[in-house]
Amino acid sequence: MQLEQLRELVLETLNDMKANDIEVIDVRGKTAVTDFMVIASGTSDRHVKAIAETVAFRAKDAGEAPLGTEGLAEGEWALVDLNGIVLHVMLPKVRDFYSLERLWSAPAVVPKTATAQHA
Repeated sequence: MQLEQLRELVLETLNDMKANDIEVIDVRGKTAVTDFMVIASGTSDRHVKAIAETVAFRAKDAGEAPLGTEGLAEGEWALVDLNGIVLHVMLPKVRDFYSLERLWSAPAVVPKTATAQHA
């Protein structure tokens, strides 16, 4: 499955599951861990778990088994690692606290020593 197809599957599933405030962040060039971070909110711990489990199930059904999942037992913050896409599903209060969008949307910082060498 191509990355674009996987992204569409994730977004379609999030919409089907009535996830809130869906954000897709392109993190290529900022980390080697993944290409895209997808962040969404659930309305309750059960909703967060159901969203993450459904995305994992549908991805596996489409031939893209998750590399791992975290937080399904607690339900405040669930993570599904699909290699090219890492999905974070959180309760709104947890999402506000960690502000992943702000963290991953910030421009990459170049250390001063690197710029001084090229000047």
